[in-house]
Amino acid sequence: MSWTDELYKIYEYNSDREFEPNEPVMLPVAHSTANAQIELTIDLDGNFKGARAVEKNEAVTVIPATEDSATRSSGICAMPYADKLIYIGGDYSQYAEGKKADNSGHFINYMNQLRKWLASEYSHPYVKALYLYLDKKCLIADLVEAGVIKTDETSGKFKDKEKITGIAQEDAFVRIKIQTADTVIETWKDKSLQESFISFNSDLMGEKQLCYASGEYAAATYKHPSKIRNSGDKAKIMSTNDESGFTYRGRFADKEQAVSIGYEYSQKIHNALRWLREKQGKTIDSMNVIVWASAMQEIPKCSESFVDDSDFDDLPAEKEAEIPSTVPKYMDLLHKRIFGIREKLSPNTKVMIMGLDAATTGRINISMYSELESSRYLDNIEKWHSETAWLRFSSKLKKKMVNSFSAYDIIKYALGTEQGAFVDCDKKVMRDNVLRLLNCITNGARLPDNIVNALYQKASTPLAYENYYNHRSVLETACGMIRKQRIEKGKGDVSMGYDPSINDRSYLYGCLLAIADKAESEAYDEQERNARITNARRYWNAFSQRPYMTWGIIEERLRPYLNKLGKAQVKYSKWINEITSKMDVSAFADNSRLEPMYLLGYHNFTEYMYNGNTNKEE
Repeated sequence: MSWTDELYKIYEYNSDREFEPNEPVMLPVAHSTANAQIELTIDLDGNFKGARAVEKNEAVTVIPATEDSATRSSGICAMPYADKLIYIGGDYSQYAEGKKADNSGHFINYMNQLRKWLASEYSHPYVKALYLYLDKKCLIADLVEAGVIKTDETSGKFKDKEKITGIAQEDAFVRIKIQTADTVIETWKDKSLQESFISFNSDLMGEKQLCYASGEYAAATYKHPSKIRNSGDKAKIMSTNDESGFTYRGRFADKEQAVSIGYEYSQKIHNALRWLREKQGKTIDSMNVIVWASAMQEIPKCSESFVDDSDFDDLPAEKEAEIPSTVPKYMDLLHKRIFGIREKLSPNTKVMIMGLDAATTGRINISMYSELESSRYLDNIEKWHSETAWLRFSSKLKKKMVNSFSAYDIIKYALGTEQGAFVDCDKKVMRDNVLRLLNCITNGARLPDNIVNALYQKASTPLAYENYYNHRSVLETACGMIRKQRIEKGKGDVSMGYDPSINDRSYLYGCLLAIADKAESEAYDEQERNARITNARRYWNAFSQRPYMTWGIIEERLRPYLNKLGKAQVKYSKWINEITSKMDVSAFADNSRLEPMYLLGYHNFTEYMYNGNTNKEE
């Protein structure tokens, strides 16, 4: 269970430090989170001072939680401090109807627990203040008077279907503020109250047992935390509560024999995992992908393109020249970034990649876990960005640049479809295939052939896209992945610009398609250019399957447009003759399906025609 040790180290390394204002906070041991709908303010003497509804964007609240209350799903089990109205409202039954009308069991359970904390050696003034106030049994009445709770004018009960930030008001969760002589304390952020409860809760834990994870004797737990993927998540990564199923039956007599994990150890690794997920996790459907270094050092993201993972956003005009517009500049920037990060990492730094997915509504599956030496991780990242780079248009920066591709874009364009103005992919398909790509990116595994073949097929069907730019993005992605696949299979690298020395049949046929496409579109007037589809694009898919026969059709239909161009037709005719002369008769007359290289030929010659040969050397 090396992943647990790595998470434990993350907790120990970060738990005591000061967090930035907008940074997620590491939860203390014996604490959880809840979404609060009501904020109650009282003073140290237990007097009501005010209340308000909590906005959704500030609802997440750190709360003390016992071993039982942190995992409650049914039955009566109160939280130690902040809780729902049904637990802390002594006058709740006066306003509720139906099954919830009698909350005496909930209130007694809550007050008994609060009283034990108050009477312990770990008592705290804020505990006393809350106990004094709630013992008056006037919470709901005060909230009604403050306008936070709405009641029916006739019955005086909770107003039917009334909600507080999306939650039925009778189910609202309440957090506490304490007003002192000098200030108002947000108890969910107060470290002294947190430490008070941690000490009190430690005394509540049972007999010590051997912790299988740490090897030490400690108070054990069999109720591990949930809320790993989000604050409402009930799925768990560890569980031993299936006494009638096959969790341990047939191997062990009881759960104590199967596994024993220390309570504090379990709390720390789960809190570290939550923190990492909130801080830098990536969510895809039901899956979270988390990547981190041993001591939280800066490392390149493994799922983004090089430019997206670098600081190229909102560059001032004088720095726009830094954007990698050529291969040498791109490779130089890539090497400098990786080298700069490598210099800051110690030799023994490790990088962990974890994928968490919900196998069921109650269980989380570790769908991927990998540990790499930082040097190997950086080598693989640099290799990926180097071998998948391609000259492409950035819609974000509105510029052409050399850039690699994010894992999400590759899957989206390979397996997705056009949805209005954008190309999108089914979330489950995205989830399953991103993991495959992450293995290629971080571990250096080979690019899956089916993804490259899917890109080849999508790029060969331009009429499947109403938006020209969507097809261009698919084409550029296909070119980058075809280049990567050729390098992996030992076929050599391919230039990102037109290379006149290449005599590959598929590449040359791709060049012919590019010439026909541009020549015809140049003959259109402005209105036609926005409304018409060239014959090259109309016959593109057939051309990829039967190039010799289809080229005859395209070339015949191109002649009227060439004549319309006047003197400009000379350059296109010259290019067509130049390309066809590189193929012998048998290669040109071969009507078999084109290899993926034809897409590179199309892209490269299109760039050549639009930009001339100014970038030929680069």
